[in-house]
Amino acid sequence: MALTKDDIARIANLARLELSGIESERMLSQMNNFFGIVEKMQAVDTSGVMPLSHPVAAIQEISLRLRDDVISEPNNREANQRSAPAVEKGYFLVPKVIE
Repeated sequence: MALTKDDIARIANLARLELSGIESERMLSQMNNFFGIVEKMQAVDTSGVMPLSHPVAAIQEISLRLRDDVISEPNNREANQRSAPAVEKGYFLVPKVIE
């Protein structure tokens, strides 16, 4: 998958970024290099390979130290939203940015 200058311009517009011509070219090159790496990784046959719980598990046995899933902070929603310009039913209201 290769991006074009138009793709970069559209992405920059959606992200509300202003890119100069040089920045746009550099971004195009970097994004296409990234997608090239992803394509190489997708080409690797991983059938029969069990997923690891942790990268170190490939070389030694580890046991994950998981904490109990309990609420440890009080609900401060109202205090946290007090300075927000717009709130409705406990949610922040933000301007629509994606068309």
